[in-house]
Amino acid sequence: MMKYKGLILAVIAGFVLTLACCSSCTRIDAGHEGIRVKQYGTGKGVQDVSLVTGRVWFNPFTEEIHQFPVFVQTADYEPFSVNAKDGSVFTVDPTITFKVIAGRSPEIFKKYRKDITEITRTTLFNYVRDAFRIQFNKYSTDSMISNREGFENAVQIQLSTELSKEGFDLEQMTSGITYPESITQAIDAKNRAVQQAMQVENELRVAEANARKLIVQAEAEAKANLLRQQSLTPLLIQQQFIEKWDGKTPLYGSSPVMFKSVQ
Repeated sequence: MMKYKGLILAVIAGFVLTLACCSSCTRIDAGHEGIRVKQYGTGKGVQDVSLVTGRVWFNPFTEEIHQFPVFVQTADYEPFSVNAKDGSVFTVDPTITFKVIAGRSPEIFKKYRKDITEITRTTLFNYVRDAFRIQFNKYSTDSMISNREGFENAVQIQLSTELSKEGFDLEQMTSGITYPESITQAIDAKNRAVQQAMQVENELRVAEANARKLIVQAEAEAKANLLRQQSLTPLLIQQQFIEKWDGKTPLYGSSPVMFKSVQ
């Protein structure tokens, strides 16, 4: 009986050992960095996180392996409100494209003890929000609107600097800024005024062109009349009268002299 009991225990032990051996090997996926985390032992709390790559063997009872993506990722955050220097309220709907700097994942994990999804949702969002708030506090409404490109560059530079310290590389940022309703209405009114002014200017140009055309036509008509008047000699007038007179219709009043009086 004892013999069979010992055999059973040996089989169970062998099974457990086999299972442990099988589960103590993993492979780090492409585009990721592996992080070995010690749960127990003298290294815990001091050097309990290290970078690993490729196929990794580990003790599943005392260690864990986490994978951190190092490929480019995009975070599209929910809109939030920020105040300009003069108190105007703007809405920001930011999107950032970033990646973990190669070799920095152990440092990031050791500091935050979170996966990349949670860090993106919380820590990175806080940096994004702070960058917009700090830069908006340096710009008035007019200066921000007239120099939006400069403002967004300032936000991106600040955010890139802060994320770099944390082990992240900021590749791109869009602000998605929405102006206050009062500003939007003022801009629309200004645009309408500009369009109306352009329309009036165009109409004025057309009127001036038409006026110049009429002047040219009047001058041409006047010259033509002058030429006709200069060409109407008495003899020509008599000839035109004869051509139009039917020889029967009596004449009243003055009529062209057709023949010279004989004395």
